[in-house]
Amino acid sequence: MCLAAAAAALCAFIAPAAAGSGIPEVKAYLNGVDAQNILAPSTLFVKIFGSILGVSAGFVVGKEGPMVHTGACIASLLGQGGSHKYHLTCTWLRYFKNDRDRRDMITCGAAAGVAAAFRAPVGGVLFALEEAASWWRSALLWRTFFTTAVVAIVLRVAIQFCATGKCGLFGEGGLIMYDVSSANITYSASGIFAVLLLGAIAGILGSIYNYLVDKVVRTYSIINGKGAFSKISLVVTIALLTSCCYYFLPWIAKCIRCPSNSTVICPSVDESGDYKSFQCPPGYYNDLASLFLNTNDDAIRNLFSPRIIKEFHITSLFIYFATIYCLGIITYGIAIPSGLFIPVILAGAAYGRLFGRLFETITELDRGLFALLGAASFLGGTMRMTVSLCVILLELTNDLLLLPLVMLVLLVSKSVADSFNKGVYDQILKIKGLPYLEAHAEPYMRNLVTRDVVSGPLITFSGIEKVANILQALNTTGHNGFPVIDEPPFSDSPELCGLVLRSHLLVLLKEKIFSRDRGFANQRIFQRISTLDFGKAGSGKGIKLEDLDIQEEEMDMYVDLHPITNASPYTVVETMSLAKAAILFRQHGLRHMCVVPKSQGRPPVVGILTRHDFMPEHVLGLHPDIMPHKWK
Repeated sequence: MCLAAAAAALCAFIAPAAAGSGIPEVKAYLNGVDAQNILAPSTLFVKIFGSILGVSAGFVVGKEGPMVHTGACIASLLGQGGSHKYHLTCTWLRYFKNDRDRRDMITCGAAAGVAAAFRAPVGGVLFALEEAASWWRSALLWRTFFTTAVVAIVLRVAIQFCATGKCGLFGEGGLIMYDVSSANITYSASGIFAVLLLGAIAGILGSIYNYLVDKVVRTYSIINGKGAFSKISLVVTIALLTSCCYYFLPWIAKCIRCPSNSTVICPSVDESGDYKSFQCPPGYYNDLASLFLNTNDDAIRNLFSPRIIKEFHITSLFIYFATIYCLGIITYGIAIPSGLFIPVILAGAAYGRLFGRLFETITELDRGLFALLGAASFLGGTMRMTVSLCVILLELTNDLLLLPLVMLVLLVSKSVADSFNKGVYDQILKIKGLPYLEAHAEPYMRNLVTRDVVSGPLITFSGIEKVANILQALNTTGHNGFPVIDEPPFSDSPELCGLVLRSHLLVLLKEKIFSRDRGFANQRIFQRISTLDFGKAGSGKGIKLEDLDIQEEEMDMYVDLHPITNASPYTVVETMSLAKAAILFRQHGLRHMCVVPKSQGRPPVVGILTRHDFMPEHVLGLHPDIMPHKWK
């Protein structure tokens, strides 16, 4: 409870953004959503130490999700040139201060987090490709591969250093964490039927898991919104409940005689043994205590072990599965860094081993292999990933002979679960209100055009604008992009010059690049501003409106916006299909899209589309007569 309270206090008082898995936030950032403080140095600090405290407190959480977030935070810190606040800066890193390079670095960081957590370098690359990144290109592939290769080398060196026992339990099992390669695999029609049934049931259980997690997280968000004390109280309550389950439930289990052919001491005498005696007499062990009162990694190894090494009662497996399933649901959403991988793998392994016991009369597959297939199917049913999970599990277990069966259960469980609801990370994105753009447009968007969703008064600037007008627009709106329109005498007729960003306007206003006459500015004036000043600012380091010191006499002066205007913004005609515009917007990673009129004689810009204009809530709010379920 003390460890849990410490983890909750870190999240409540230092970095609330560090709570949870972090994968949905990283996924949203790589989709173009720059939410507040999700990659800040304080979030990195709390993510590391909060995850250590949370796992040590005995919660049914994993460190894998937080490690993905940790990798992304480190990449962001490097990409923004370090941290001025903490005096960690490096001059050459400033060249990464643009959206694309920083996005690439954070993708590599997420891949490195998976590679370090699972010791699966190829799985990390595929995870970044399948789940994290919204935009992918060939150059990014070899960069993430290089990153995960470095992770694998560093891990190998660290494991060799710790092989003498200097680092506690770190390094157990080498790069292969759960080696099941010794098991004999034989296929039969009845065995494949059992595997298909295993995947189908896991898909149903996974969709129920996601549904309940959605309800619990929504409930916890109300409790957490009441303040830091409520957050810490909830965490301590769940810690007490978890500890009670872990200690009292093993008393139900019966003692089992130690196997005579075991290569390890039975019952175990150290803190991380395979055979926990608990209340049993000498020569016996408690199978339920061997799962509950152990590290998560050792519990998974016990469940994956072949039947000749380890045996579990059916009742013990059912109790463990039900407990981990329920505790995993009620633990996710509390104010600590918590990953979903380990709870799902533990519940899935227990389910698979239990399934193997029930169907052992019709199949020759080992119960340990059923545990692995159960873990794979549960991961597929909750997270809805296929390729990356398949490779991660193969790298974890070192058994290529299982590849066909792992592929089969992942596809079956994902297909079954998709018919009920979305993946757990997609649901968390929706709960947090992050405007994530899907790869495909909603079907009802085909019957709408871009002008149907343009809303609100359009605010534009002239190519040479008054300082007072710019300040008023920045003060009264929260817009980040403004169309720039040239009017006579600077053009024959009103025409769209381009798009200017709020951050670039703030740089000009701070440096006071003004002139008293309404005319084009001398280019030499701009030489006192470095191009790096216009780079993407790090978290909390951008120029704010409050930082400006504009005098009264400067309000009537003029600013030439042409040098900082993007003269080639993406534009679409107002009659273009909204579905096509949404796909174009996402494929090019845009923040703003100008809508231009179809006919002449009208203002050169009809409106601006941002990602919020493509959200189903916005579209259906403007057009409530559309029934989205009819188009599914």
